[in-house]
This record gives sequence, structure tokens and C-alpha cells, in this order.
Amino acid sequence: MIKKAIVFLYSVIVVVLAVATFVENSYGTRFVTENVYHTAWFCALWAALAVLSVVLFVVRGLWRRVPVALLHASFIVILIGALTTFLTSNKGMLHIRKEMPVDSYIIPDRGSMMRLPFKMELDSFVVECYQGTEAPSDYISYVSVGDENVRISMNNIFAKDGYRFYQSSYDEDMQGSWLSVNYDPWGTGITYAGYLLLGLSMILVLLSKNCGFRKLLKNPALKRGFLSLMLMLVVANASAFAPRTVKRVQADEMARRQVVYNDRVVPFNTLALDFVQKITGKSSFKGLSAEQIVVSTMLYPEDWSKVKMIYVKDAALRKELGAEDKYLCMQDLFVGREYKLNALYGKITDKHSKSFKQLQELDEKVALILMLNNGTLVKPLPKDGSVAPLSDSKIDAELFYNRVPFTKILFMLNLTMGFLAFFYLLYCGLKKKQKMRFATVAFSVILFASTAFHLLGYVLRWYIGGRIPLSNGFETMQFVALCVLLISCALYRRFFFVLPFGFLLSGFTLLVSYLGQMNPQITPLMPVLVSPWLSSHVSMIMMSYALFAFMMFNAILALCMMRGGNEEQVEQLTVLSKVMMYPACFFLGIGIFLGAVWANVSWGRYWAWDPKEVWALITFMVYSVGFHSDSIKILRNPKFFHWYMLLAFLTILMTYFGVNYVLGGMHSYANA
Repeated sequence: MIKKAIVFLYSVIVVVLAVATFVENSYGTRFVTENVYHTAWFCALWAALAVLSVVLFVVRGLWRRVPVALLHASFIVILIGALTTFLTSNKGMLHIRKEMPVDSYIIPDRGSMMRLPFKMELDSFVVECYQGTEAPSDYISYVSVGDENVRISMNNIFAKDGYRFYQSSYDEDMQGSWLSVNYDPWGTGITYAGYLLLGLSMILVLLSKNCGFRKLLKNPALKRGFLSLMLMLVVANASAFAPRTVKRVQADEMARRQVVYNDRVVPFNTLALDFVQKITGKSSFKGLSAEQIVVSTMLYPEDWSKVKMIYVKDAALRKELGAEDKYLCMQDLFVGREYKLNALYGKITDKHSKSFKQLQELDEKVALILMLNNGTLVKPLPKDGSVAPLSDSKIDAELFYNRVPFTKILFMLNLTMGFLAFFYLLYCGLKKKQKMRFATVAFSVILFASTAFHLLGYVLRWYIGGRIPLSNGFETMQFVALCVLLISCALYRRFFFVLPFGFLLSGFTLLVSYLGQMNPQITPLMPVLVSPWLSSHVSMIMMSYALFAFMMFNAILALCMMRGGNEEQVEQLTVLSKVMMYPACFFLGIGIFLGAVWANVSWGRYWAWDPKEVWALITFMVYSVGFHSDSIKILRNPKFFHWYMLLAFLTILMTYFGVNYVLGGMHSYANA
């Protein structure tokens, strides 16, 4: 009875969390906060689940299994910490200005003022920018607190008497600053203790001889070779008009010239490629290099205003503009001095429609061309030496990176090899034939070559940008593909089926990054992202996604193998998925609480019920069910288990793509 009640409550909470994210998308954050997350019934659901879980643990004597008991106890501690924060904390905003001491802050939700036990006064406010650019690298408030002088900036908080202050915003005249205030004397500490206990218990579960992970490693279906996984885990029509064009040799001389673009110092080649790709949808146009097009447009704007090179994807938009061709020229968009797009903006009432987005995209292309023509797009390095130029090695690296289409080559190669290897594996499995050594060697050589090539591109991007590439959608997809390839290299000798999975998964991941709406440009980090927590948080999450994806492919293959009566292979796939589930869930759990710590350091709250946070929690809860085959007997059925793992992957897709491109939130990459 208790077990059924726990399963029911657990399921209800997962459904409520999922529905709440869609309600928030329709009615707003405040509505869902007041009617779901901050309600008594929502707290009661969690409390009932926690109490019943403790009762079941005591009744069944599960507390004797120390690592498992500690793991579940950590969740109880985290829930207690969350409840304590909910009941005892308050959050508000403090506005300070020069020569105006203040000792109170406002709580927006209540519209009330809270008094501080000390006074604060702004000495000065500074916006620091990346060298040679106007992109902010940090926002800094220098504040006097009694006799103490403190510095408050992004990711650099100030704590006093239980109050924590975070840089939030500033006044336009730079004479005032807004600080978010968080008073949570008990809840944060309790929650952090829960996080530490969770991390410790996860390690104990992996090391304990009496827990499922070590037992699975000894399963005869795996034999040897799986420990290598754990080692790896650590570690268009042309116009008849011919515009004047500079010669290729002259344009090529510009490639190495250094300019300030996209808030960083780059070779001119980078700016030219981004410009041409954005305007035409291609890296070159009409046989001309990117440098030729950009330089020619700068020198001969009248000529190039007649060249149909602006790509318009939307047929309806082209019809509105009276154009039959997919490419337009600047003159097509103006009638005298009247800009045609202004009239179209007034016709579209739905600002979230596809047509409106296409119109905005076309407007952006026009703006870029105008910026190029008036000289504001291309900014040479200041002659006063205030901006340090790039070294020759960095220029060479970026030119090489721009010249070689790493992502395009890799997704085409990996998908081709993946399908070949997958069909070969199915043929051998269904026909019950031994795999040929030549085919195995050939596929493995290509796998290692693909991994090395991808690693080269990733390291180059790291070197060029001066930071680990994990800050936007494009870069996280690249990291996932790299993790998948490295795991495949570690496991393919023992489990050949990992090889086609690695090719296919990395190939599809790279294809999505190539075709999607992600921004592949290399930019400095936003100030709040300049944190050591960023790379740790994202790395853990991405590694878990890679492992979950392997489990999904395992499930597909196992379900196919069941039709052929290959019981031995099905058992091996089942055990492998169960083994992978441990590090996958643990990486996800660690990634979630590292993200919570980062959020607390940067925004003053460790959990905000943002859609991304909620779906990450849902994913963790859904996959955690897979550990409970002792209690949920149906999970012992291989067919049900693999169907569950296959469908569970939908939560990963929702967490990454659904939130990023449908629900939005603080974590969305849709505009990154």
C-alpha cells in the first residue's frame, strides 16, 4: 500500500512539474509561481512523498544499506532546506546612489520595505569592457558599509550578517546601482549540506560491493572491458548586372588584417565569412570569396546595392515584397527613400509568428549591409595601442578554423559510417554471423580519425576564443558529440554496437548544430557566465546526456534484437544500459546541484523554478525510476525496461530543445 502511494505521488509530482512549465509559457512566471510552486498543496505533495519514503525505508529495513540510505537521505535534507528557504527567507532589491546612505530594501512581491541592520552607500559604479570592445565584461559597485569598503560585481557577492548582496543593474547616469538582496540564514546551508551528502552518497554507491553498480559490473554478460568507460568519463539566379569587384589577390591580403568585430579582435576573414553567410546563406557567392564581397561592397556600395545577394527564405515574405527570386538586392527593398519593410511590420499582428521572425531576419540583413556601407561594421584596431593585437599563431589558428568546415565534414562522415555500421551490425545479428575483422578494424580506424578531427576543431575553438567552448547551444552540442566519440573509442573493442551508436549519435548531434538556429560565432562570455561553475555545470550535464543517448540507442537495438530471438545480445544490452544509468543519473544530479550553486552565487537564489531547472529535475526523476526494479517488478522485464529507456529520452529532448526553443526562460539558447 505504501509503495503504491509513493509511486502515485511521484507520478503526480512529475506530471504537475511538466504541466506547470507549459502553463508558465502561456500565463507567465508570476501566475505559475503563485498558483503552483508557492502553494500549500504543492509543498504537501513533496512532504507526503518524503514522509512515505522514510516510512518505507524503515519498514523494509533499507536503512541497513548505508550508501543507498545516505543517497535517499540527501534528498530529504535538500527538501528540508528548500522548505526552510521558502518559509524563512526573503528576497528584495536595494537601490543605492552616491552620497545617499540607505538602510532598507524593497520586497517586490509584497510591496513592503525591510530594514537592514547597517547602512550602505555607493562610492562609484564601473562598467568594465572586454579590451578594445564595447562588450561589458563586468559590472562593479564600490560600496561603503560602515567603515568597510567592499566590491560587488557579477559572480562576486558581498555577505554580512546573513544578508547576501548581488550586482543586478544600474542607473543610466552611472550614479546609482541596484543590488539584489537575499536573506536566507538557514535554508541555503541546509540545502548545500544536502548537495554534499548527495555527492558523497553517489560515490559510495559506485564503490560499495553491496550496491547494484558493482554487481552489474560482475555480470557475465559484460565480461571485461567496461572499466574503460569509467576511466573515460573522468577524464540562386545571377543578375545580368556585373558590379565592380576587387581582385582576389587584393581581397586575400585583407584576410589577416585585424579588426574589432562581435566584441572581440578577429582577422578580417572571420568578419567577412560571417557577413556573407548571414546575407547570402553561403560561405561564398557567385564564385567570389567572402573577402572580395565585403571589400567590394565597401568600395562600390552603389554597384552592390543592385546585386541580388540577400537570401529570403520565406515565400510569403517574398510575395509581399513582389519578388519571385529567393535573392533580393538592396534596391528591391526601397522605393525612393521609403523602406518597404516598415509597412510590412504594421501588417503582422502576431509578433511570435514565423513571418514576423523572417521579417526581422531580413531587416537585420539590411541593417548589416547599411552598417558595412557607413563604416560602422568594420572597426580597425585603435592606433593608440589600447587594444592588444592577436599573435600570429592565433591568427593562423582562426584562419585555419574558418577554412576547414569541421562540423559539416564530421556530420556527413559520421552519419554515413553510422548507418553502414548499424546495418552491418543488424545483418550480423539477425543472420547470426560472426563480424569480419576487416570491417571492425576499418570502422574503428575511421572512428578514431573522426574523434581526433573533432577534438582538433574543438581545441582550436577553445584556443581562439580563450575560454572553454560551453557557453551556447552550438558549443554544447559540439561538446556532446565529443563526449560521445570519446566514449565510443573507449568501449568499441568490447561492445561493437557502441561503434555505430557513436557514429550516429555524434553525427545527428553535429547535424543539428549545423542546420539549427544556433549561433556558431565565437564571442566573449556575458559577465554572469564568466564563472568557474559554468564549465563544471555544463560538462556534467552534457556527459549525462551523452550516456542517456547511448542508452536510447541500446534500447532501439535491443528491441530489434528481440525480434530475432538473440537473447544473449539482449541481455548484454540490458546490463550495459543499467550500468550506464548509474554514471548518467549521477552526472545529471551533480550537474543540477552545481548549477544551483552557480545560480546562488550569480543571482542570489539556488532554485528559481525556471523551465530548464524544472525539466532537468523531471529528467532526473524519470530516469531514477530505472534503479528501482526491486520495487517495481515490471522493470525486470527487458522489453518494458528498454521501452521505458527509449521513451525516457523524450525528457532529454524536452529539456534541451523544448525549453530552449519552445518554453524559453533564463537558460534558453534560442537567441544565443
